[in-house]
Amino acid sequence: MASYTVLFRIILVLLSLSDSAVHVLSLSFGINYGQIANNLPSPSRVSVLLQTLNVSRVKLYDADPNVLQAFSNSQVDFIIGLGNETLQNMKDPLKAQAWIQQHVQPHLPQTKITCITVGNEILGGSDAQLMSYLLPAMQSVYEALVDLGLSKQVTVTTAHSLTILGDSYPPSSGRFRQDLAEYIQPILSFLAQVNSPFLINAYPYFAYKDNPGEVPLEYVLFQPNSGMVDSVTNLHYDNMLDAQIDAVYAAIKAMGHTDVEVRISETGWPSKGDPNEAGATPENAGLYNGNLMRKLEERKGTPAKPSVPIEMYVFALFNEDLKPGPASERNYGLYYPDGTPVYDIGFKGYLPQLTFSADSNKNNVLSIFNFLLFLIVYLLLSA
Repeated sequence: MASYTVLFRIILVLLSLSDSAVHVLSLSFGINYGQIANNLPSPSRVSVLLQTLNVSRVKLYDADPNVLQAFSNSQVDFIIGLGNETLQNMKDPLKAQAWIQQHVQPHLPQTKITCITVGNEILGGSDAQLMSYLLPAMQSVYEALVDLGLSKQVTVTTAHSLTILGDSYPPSSGRFRQDLAEYIQPILSFLAQVNSPFLINAYPYFAYKDNPGEVPLEYVLFQPNSGMVDSVTNLHYDNMLDAQIDAVYAAIKAMGHTDVEVRISETGWPSKGDPNEAGATPENAGLYNGNLMRKLEERKGTPAKPSVPIEMYVFALFNEDLKPGPASERNYGLYYPDGTPVYDIGFKGYLPQLTFSADSNKNNVLSIFNFLLFLIVYLLLSA
């Protein structure tokens, strides 16, 4: 594995010097790496793709050991996830500790796991029992990290949908739903106590899709527009995502907290949808994600918090063909599974065109891969 790492880094340097090199740049956003599909490239190939893009943050929805192993020594920060179905078990401190010992510790420190999300969009659902499990599960996972000496390097949080907001317009009037206050208030106190972020999955696309005649497309795509002014704060908003973020900050402040950071755990735009899914086109998806990336490069905050840049994770790396629901759900990817960009947003990574069966012998795979990498280095040096 050491020889693979050295050769790979040599190739990255040579590619950056070559006239035919792929375009490598440092991306200021994280990426959601979903795997609900039957045609995705192997994690080892994906690790090359993301490293050629200089992606430094990846969010998983589980703790797939194949992915975590493939990114060993890559310097990529990982958010890993505990599924909603695990929450009842995670209430038990012993089971939480056993999970961390099995799924986290074996990958440290060679793979940089920096955060665990306990459940996804629990409070946006309708399962009251699951909601009651959420905070105890988060607390058990955190306590297990403390006991194992990992709480300084791995944070614990959960991700929410924007449906937890009861009011969001204007942004300064943002408030959480009253029926969720009993769950959100103690979660905020926990996050403040352990210095963990409040994660939101924010999609201006949904607002446009539901009201295409009322929501200006330019406002949700970060294009020039007249925007809106918050009548309470007199702050001007020229895009919906900033307004959504500040509405969440206002809701958190209304619950007595100014000590919890908001981060965007998902945002994106589909390149295809069903006939009733307005705006789901490659052109709009390219505009949304391309303009979002340019905005992030400026390292600016929102109108209410201009000096606090927002950390964001784009959804998603690949189109996922097995996701249920409307067509849009299967078409959020920046890339097709073969490594081809779905649309042009100014960068192109390199996905090695190698395929291995899942039951291949690991040593043989590495030997073949190392040989091919050596051959590439030789050809580049002799060119």
